[in-house]
Amino acid sequence: MAGSGGRVRARVLVRPKAGILDPQGQAVERALPALGFAGVANVHVGRLIELDVEDPAQLEAMCETLLTNPLIEDYEIVIDGAGVAAR
Repeated sequence: MAGSGGRVRARVLVRPKAGILDPQGQAVERALPALGFAGVANVHVGRLIELDVEDPAQLEAMCETLLTNPLIEDYEIVIDGAGVAAR
């Protein structure tokens, strides 16, 4: 789906890389059973960045330069109507 002015909507899902400490995820994993939600494991907390871009080809560079810390985070780029590019 195109945004305003020929732009497309992109979503970048950022999460800690495997093996990286995720204290927020651990806190949620401990809290859910205490609230009566059983069967929860491997909780990871990340963030979602939504943006409208004119040139989706620049998204990976944006992620590597500013939107994520590539040393400790993985990301997925989802462009409305175009699928997913994971990194």
